[in-house]
Amino acid sequence: MAVAFLLYVFAEIAAIWAVGSAVGVLGTLGLLLAGAFLGSWLARREGAKAMRAFMDTARAGRPAEKELTDGMLVGLGGVLILVPGFVSDVLGLLLMLPPSRAVARKLWLRRMEKRAVRFANQRRGPVMVVDSEVVPPKEPSRDQPTVIEGRIVEN
Repeated sequence: MAVAFLLYVFAEIAAIWAVGSAVGVLGTLGLLLAGAFLGSWLARREGAKAMRAFMDTARAGRPAEKELTDGMLVGLGGVLILVPGFVSDVLGLLLMLPPSRAVARKLWLRRMEKRAVRFANQRRGPVMVVDSEVVPPKEPSRDQPTVIEGRIVEN
């Protein structure tokens, strides 16, 4: 993790140096401030959209994992845009735009599913999810056991 942070810092310094060489100090500061203002406006707009989508989904009684993850990614994008630097602005902007946010959401949810299964396996042993239904016997008797019909969904 420390190596990734160092690479990020070097990338930010290189980007600011390159932009500063091209447009000057005042131009670089202006671009950084414009990015912060534009990013905060975009974060507010996309955050409001994500909140409305979450509320609509919750009112409909459907699972809201997509909307919650979108809200989280918009918040992360807003934080990245407010951090001074061009690399963080680009990453934050990518999290604000719906097409790239959909890709990030898929990657995030896949990672969380794997981590949840791994965590459950460590805590309780192997986990098996079964989609099943209890079928009562046609004629109740003490000798006949309860039948459960089903299939294994995940193991």
